[in-house]
Amino acid sequence: MPTSSELATAHVYDTLIVGGGPGGLTAAIYLRRFTRNVALVDKGNSRLRLIPVSHNYPGFPEGVPGHILLGNLASQLQRYGGSVMPGEIVDLRIEDGLFVGDYAPEGSDDVVQVRAHTALLATGVADAGLPIENWREAVAFGSVRLCPVCDGFDVIDKRIAVATSEVNPVGHALFMRTFSADVTLFERGSPSMLSTEDRCRLDAAGVRVIDSPLLSVTLDASMKPVLHTEDGRDHEADVFYPMLGENARSGLAAKLGARTAQCDEIVVGDHQETTVPGLYAIGDVVVGLNQIAVAAGQAARAAVRIHNQLPPALRPARPHLEAAPATSA
Repeated sequence: MPTSSELATAHVYDTLIVGGGPGGLTAAIYLRRFTRNVALVDKGNSRLRLIPVSHNYPGFPEGVPGHILLGNLASQLQRYGGSVMPGEIVDLRIEDGLFVGDYAPEGSDDVVQVRAHTALLATGVADAGLPIENWREAVAFGSVRLCPVCDGFDVIDKRIAVATSEVNPVGHALFMRTFSADVTLFERGSPSMLSTEDRCRLDAAGVRVIDSPLLSVTLDASMKPVLHTEDGRDHEADVFYPMLGENARSGLAAKLGARTAQCDEIVVGDHQETTVPGLYAIGDVVVGLNQIAVAAGQAARAAVRIHNQLPPALRPARPHLEAAPATSA
């Protein structure tokens, strides 16, 4: 009898999907509904798991916890005969016109080759280090937040602290003035990232600036952030946006020669295709706006394109039923 590894190596999937966040799961749902054979491998690193409740994803007026949304998508995929393969694709290459992924199943030392005609990366991003005490608990509580676009409405009129970011040092603080009159921008280091023009914009918008570099962040007894600066002062806030940056998990694509841009994000075309034929990418790993709804839309676009580019998935003909013999009256 062949082993599971031998069966996996012998089988050729229509699509190998790497990443089981909202984008990867949505793409798998679409492709299974197109009757395509899909291998979806997920390492369990989706940022959606960190979101206590998302209030800006359509169709959930009371909000939806991140892990619940992921569970719903996985259940929906199972309805169409798909499932998530826990583990990691540790290498991806092209051999004889096929994508070959080295799959390391969760909890196993074995590595299985997964072969597919096309591949779709939904591997997301990795946040830069967060020098915050118990930051996972703080994110779960809502006192530390990672996405101003996602949840600015949820912190209306709260005391908001924002750290400068390397790419756009003042943009996030100015954006948060939409939601609160109490916004403070903290410098991350010395010398200052802020230009004279930046300071004028902040002053005109009523954003306070703390010039002494931010050293660390702790949580008080009520789980609210306390920001400690180099001058020895402590600054209390209701919510903190660290804005420390992120890097796209695009190593598999880059190794194949896919074009990347700032923060290693993958460059894609109108149908989410990369510069490598047959390789697609969706969600936070690509250039664009990092939002759950955006990832879902990109997944739909990519799945339709993949289905249309693959050979037709023709439904097998049903056997003709023999006519029932006539019965006498």
